Amino acid sequence: MKRFSRRQFIEWSAWGTGAVLASPWLGAQSNVLAPPELTIRGGTVIDPASGLHGRRDVMVRDGRIQQVGLAEAGSMGGHVIDATGLLVVPGLVDLHAHVGAPEATLGLPVDTLTAETGVTTCVSAGDVGAPDWAAFQRDVVDQLNTRVLAFLHISNRGLLGFPEPEMLDLADIAVDRAAETVAAHADVLLGIKVREGSAIVGENGLEPLRRAIAAAERAGGGARVMCHIGDAPGALSDLLDLLRPGDILTHCFSGLGNNIVQAGKLLPAAREAQTRGVIFDVGHGGGSFDFAVAEAALDQGLRPHTISSDLHRASIDTPGNPRLPWVMSKFLALGFSLDEVVAMVTTRPAGVIDRIQGLGTLAPGAPADVTLLELVEEPTVFVDTTTKRRAGDRYLRPAGVIRAGRVMV
Repeated sequence: MKRFSRRQFIEWSAWGTGAVLASPWLGAQSNVLAPPELTIRGGTVIDPASGLHGRRDVMVRDGRIQQVGLAEAGSMGGHVIDATGLLVVPGLVDLHAHVGAPEATLGLPVDTLTAETGVTTCVSAGDVGAPDWAAFQRDVVDQLNTRVLAFLHISNRGLLGFPEPEMLDLADIAVDRAAETVAAHADVLLGIKVREGSAIVGENGLEPLRRAIAAAERAGGGARVMCHIGDAPGALSDLLDLLRPGDILTHCFSGLGNNIVQAGKLLPAAREAQTRGVIFDVGHGGGSFDFAVAEAALDQGLRPHTISSDLHRASIDTPGNPRLPWVMSKFLALGFSLDEVVAMVTTRPAGVIDRIQGLGTLAPGAPADVTLLELVEEPTVFVDTTTKRRAGDRYLRPAGVIRAGRVMV
């Protein structure tokens, strides 16, 4: 029985290079063979969906969780990973990221970032519009080992021309084509993405959002709208009032000028939107997370539903460091419990995705997507996207990633 320490993860992840794993949970290009049996031993399992927080062993067979419990030494078949001193959580789900494509200027090659992000599932937040979807799915989504779902951009241009604004010309919006694309690819496409920033929409105001909602409604099947805000045009309350239950307000703690907190007060429309079921998502990025906005909103009772990174080529090296475990750590510093922070990147975004049975949990039968995290207890300083600083005394660091039973890092 071979045992693997954290130092051996990288060596193990290269085992079987060249073999293609035929699995419904992996892309066709997977180049690492999954062992038929794997035991993650001795870690602290945190699985909010199951209400579990305690020392357990996680046993995996054929790419799925077989059992979570205390295994007898003689019963641990196959390969054993020693997770002593680590947190063992469902594979992290990043609800707002940007995925690389050969022609894109914004997306990132997410597989190469697994060791830094701990992410096993991510959502491409509007990287392409309807005309480019088929090529994007074929050449990017279907080639990755990271599970990728997506929001289709309401603009035909998507974000392929970033940083050029894509919503200045309403002629770039084809509502029917967007709706048809989402409906035809509902297994992967969650709905429609729209960016509502004054510099992005120009004189078009909230019309792009209205058309995004129209496309989602025509697509049917519960298609959602993910709405980006920064310095939103007009009254932010008007924008909030348009969002439907299940729609997503991303960059909810943006401090770019037209925020959910104004003059120190939470907008009543923000509270009303959350009450009727609008999902508030962090979407940290390189310019969309302000400690002052977050703290005021939290003090007045508005807590985000999901934590996401908005990691992309322009944000990855910014001072705020929007890699998902670091953003999670900021919420620990803001007073969130470890269990709630884990829920905000596992079971909650999995519920928003609502496509993959067992996603976001370690329950038996679920896909064996597992992230190992080290909780480092030491003084640290966190920086937001406006250079405000906050002190913390602990942070999370990825220590291993398993995707469908296959050790990635």
